[in-house]
Amino acid sequence: MAQSSLADEDAALIERYLEHVRVEKRLAARTVTLYSLDLEKLATYAVQAAVPLKDVQSHHVRRWVAQMHGGGRSGRGIALILSGWRGFYVWLGREGRIASNPVQDIRAPRQPHPLPKALGVDEAVQLAEHHQVDDDPWLEARDAAMVELLYGCGLRVGELVTLDMAASREAERGGRGWIDLEAGEAQVRGKGGKRRAVPLGRAADVALRRWLELRIATPAGADADAARALFTGRYGTRLTSASVWQRLKRRSLLAGLATPVHPHMLRHSFASHLLQSSGDLRAVQELLGHANIATTQVYTRLDFQHLAKAYDAAHPRAKKSSP
Repeated sequence: MAQSSLADEDAALIERYLEHVRVEKRLAARTVTLYSLDLEKLATYAVQAAVPLKDVQSHHVRRWVAQMHGGGRSGRGIALILSGWRGFYVWLGREGRIASNPVQDIRAPRQPHPLPKALGVDEAVQLAEHHQVDDDPWLEARDAAMVELLYGCGLRVGELVTLDMAASREAERGGRGWIDLEAGEAQVRGKGGKRRAVPLGRAADVALRRWLELRIATPAGADADAARALFTGRYGTRLTSASVWQRLKRRSLLAGLATPVHPHMLRHSFASHLLQSSGDLRAVQELLGHANIATTQVYTRLDFQHLAKAYDAAHPRAKKSSP
C-alpha cells in the first residue's frame, strides 16, 4: 500500500476516534486537541514504519518510546502520550479493528528522582544558632527548639507537631510521640505508627528546657490535647505543620540564608551531615525511621556530591590546566 493511501486511512480512523471522544465521551475541547496532537505523532511514526495504525505491534511502540526518550522528552510527557495512544487502541478494539492493544503493557521510562535539597553544615549551624533579638522571647524559644529537633534529630514536620511534653496513655492511644528529657531522647511516632527513639543532642536539650520554661505561660482554657502538646501557638492550640513551615521560612530569611528553608530540608541536612561524618548508613536508616534502607541510600548520592565538590575545589588534578 502506498504511503499516501496509508496515511489517508489512518487519518480517517483518527478523525472518527476524535469525533467519538468529542461527542460521545464529551471531553473538553482542550483535551480533544491534546489527543489530536498525540495521535498525529502516532500516525507520523506509523507512516515512517510503513505500517497501518491497526497493524501496529508492541515492538513498534517500544521503538517509538525509545525515540521520544532519546529526543529529550520526559518520562511524564511520554506517559501522557502513551495514555492517549492507549485510549485510541481501546476504541479500535471495541470497533473490532484489532485483536489486542499494542500499547497495553508499554510503560514510559522512569523519571530520575531529584536529589533532596540539603543545607551545607555552615548554613545549618547558622540557622540553628540564629537569634532574632527583637522577636518575642516566647516565639524565639519555641522556634529555636523546633529547629533543633528538625535538624538535630531529623524529625518529619508531622512527627514534630504531634509530640507531647511527656509520655501518657493518651499519647499512646493517639499515636503521638513525646519528649523524655531524663532519658535524653524523643519517642517518635513515624509513618505507619512505627515508634523509634531518637537521641537528643546537647543543643536540643538546652533549647527544649528553655522552651518548656516559657511553655507554661501559654493561654489557659486550651483543650486537653493542646494542653499536652509540646509546641503550641499563641492561642494555646497545638501547632500545625503549616505554621512550622511559615516560621522556619521566616527564620531562614532573617538568618541570611540564600534559600528559604522548609522542614524536610532540615531532615535531609541531618541525614546527609550524619552520613558524611559517620559513614554508617544503617544507623542513619534507624534514626530516620526508614523501613527500607534503599530509601536511605539516596543520601549516599548527596554525600558523593559533597565529596565531588570538595575534590573539584581542592585537588590540583581536578581540572585540566589551561595551555
